[in-house]
Amino acid sequence: MDVESGIPPSSHGGKSPVTRLNDYVAESRVGKRFKLKERNTNFTTELRAGTTTFLTMAYILAVNASILSDSGGTCSVSDCIPLCSDPTVSTTNCTNNPNLYLINPDVSCKFEPVNPGYAACLEKTRKDLIVATVASSLIGCVIMGVLANLPLALAPGMGTNAYFAYTVVGFHGSGNVSYESALAAVFIEGLLFLLISAIGLRTKLAKLIPKPVRISSGAGIGLFLSFIGLQNNQGIGLVGYSPSTLITLAGCPRSSRAGVAPVMAAVNGTMTLIPGGTVSGDILCLHDRMESPTLWLGIVGFVIIAYCLSKNIKGAMIYGIIFVTAISWFRNTSVTAFPDTPAGDSAFNYFKKVVDVHTIETTAG
Repeated sequence: MDVESGIPPSSHGGKSPVTRLNDYVAESRVGKRFKLKERNTNFTTELRAGTTTFLTMAYILAVNASILSDSGGTCSVSDCIPLCSDPTVSTTNCTNNPNLYLINPDVSCKFEPVNPGYAACLEKTRKDLIVATVASSLIGCVIMGVLANLPLALAPGMGTNAYFAYTVVGFHGSGNVSYESALAAVFIEGLLFLLISAIGLRTKLAKLIPKPVRISSGAGIGLFLSFIGLQNNQGIGLVGYSPSTLITLAGCPRSSRAGVAPVMAAVNGTMTLIPGGTVSGDILCLHDRMESPTLWLGIVGFVIIAYCLSKNIKGAMIYGIIFVTAISWFRNTSVTAFPDTPAGDSAFNYFKKVVDVHTIETTAG
């Protein structure tokens, strides 16, 4: 006991609970395995960094699946269903009316307005791809963290997937290479990269690339991902297509958008896709630019992150992501992720499950 003050000394030396936790983990087998002291870090710092990394990368789970499903996946015209000549009449009532008839699906069923049968196949494919993305990311992160002992998170790249979906295979399979053939090419590419890394050739090839190019490649990929995030298909829709400048400000509501595709107009007024051309996921704003509610929600989220970063608030990105995500959950709002449409209802019903064990049905081989 302290004679002068009469207060017994703290058995923990005045350390806070967080500090004691960090010290305990650092001295444990886990802390020694991951060399927390040697790397001048602690458990709570790594926990916060890991949470931030997860939240900033979690979008890949949904976006990668959405981008790849835009290629059409294994879906084809055979998944489309016959529709009535009057879109407002069901197929059952259509056959009972002599003035109406069923229209057999053709290749146009894959594009707007998308055939319900094809849309259902795309949704199933998207869920399969989410599971595949989760599994591959999990395996990569575990190997990198547990075996390599490096604080790096691995997930499918967000540049090559867009090239795969929109250039190689084409939007809804409108390109010259089939989905299966493109996947085979990616598999062979992976084997070649594995071989190059195993024999030590990768490092030698990397050194042949000029240092300024190597350094700028990271910035270039970042700009490319930013450009994807600013577009409509997988982003906030700030930019869109312009026939004169190729890109311009957009941000218009869905009701004010038009799709973009290279087409040829026939004498009878019908339009067909140019041979070799692909339907784009880009949009052309007809009017109401910068009036999309979801655009402004995304901008508010960015402002929150920027403010927190300027004030050196730890976990700045977490707060912006959580805010935008939470606001998007509410239905019957202009910024909801679950609009009052059949697709929105289906997505909301799936969302309410919270946890779902989905088995891969169409894309596992």
